[in-house]
Amino acid sequence: MSEQLQHVEVDATATKPHRFVFVLVDQFSILSFASALDCLRIANRMSNKALYSWTVIGEGGVEVSCSAGTVFKLDADLGELLRDDVALICTGAEVQQATTKRLLGWVRRVARQGVRIGGLCTGAYVMAKAGLLDGKKATIHWENADSFTEEFDDIELTKSVFVIDGTRMTTAGGTSSIDLLLKLIADEYGEDLANAVADQMIYSSIRTDQDTQRLSVPTRIGVRHPKLSKVIQMMEANIEDPISPSILAKDVGMSTRQLERLFRRYLNRSPKRYYMELRLQKARNLLMQTDMSVINVALACGFASPSHFSKCYRAHYDTTPYRERGSHAARLSI
Repeated sequence: MSEQLQHVEVDATATKPHRFVFVLVDQFSILSFASALDCLRIANRMSNKALYSWTVIGEGGVEVSCSAGTVFKLDADLGELLRDDVALICTGAEVQQATTKRLLGWVRRVARQGVRIGGLCTGAYVMAKAGLLDGKKATIHWENADSFTEEFDDIELTKSVFVIDGTRMTTAGGTSSIDLLLKLIADEYGEDLANAVADQMIYSSIRTDQDTQRLSVPTRIGVRHPKLSKVIQMMEANIEDPISPSILAKDVGMSTRQLERLFRRYLNRSPKRYYMELRLQKARNLLMQTDMSVINVALACGFASPSHFSKCYRAHYDTTPYRERGSHAARLSI
């Protein structure tokens, strides 16, 4: 016989459930959406009360596809919300193409009504494009951070898993939706309920807004060498103005030859090659996620001339920056 569920006592004086409105944008991330939604469902179950309700809306009010291709039925079109609602904009990797004028107009209108608005995964882009994050702190999935910074330089972008700045909330994608919702549940009904929800989800390490979204350098590269990690951190922080290997080596207290051996031993490439790959990866993100000219992309990634940039890009990706952007646009139009 299964053990009886232990309900958590909460002080729920509200006469009706607190409603969350999920705004599904074409090609949204199903993980970010489902993680947030299930937190609300489980909170109701663990408290044995209808603390939360939810509805799922989107442009057209009929259906929308997630990035995995599954089609979701919508409850309603974009419409009027109540002031006490919480609107969560759910988006995905192709957020720039999916952000329509109608969506932006609706977001601005809802914001003027005083509704709390959050962006899950890359939802911060929609909020920023609508002007909701001007002068505020925010976060977004690390893969979109470069293009976001280039387009919205007046927003303080952080590497946190989630950020709450007044009535604006943003997350970094994936399971960070869980962390944000657990924070909201804890603020409204206490830590005991939030912890009970996490236990039900087998979510053993609740993160706060002080936690960063990406794995540490040693974990990412599978090598725990402090000097190597420091050099890679310096490289990642200086893409637009690359630092020479000799200066990198000097800053960590070794010779250029020692640094060369370190990279060869652990990463099977030279420091120069590794640095070039970082710069080209950022360039690829900018080409696919922004309307920046190829020349400006080259400059933003530390290349002095478009011809040199194109040569390096082709050697690494077997295509030119122009063709990369063109083929990406063609795939989106299918």
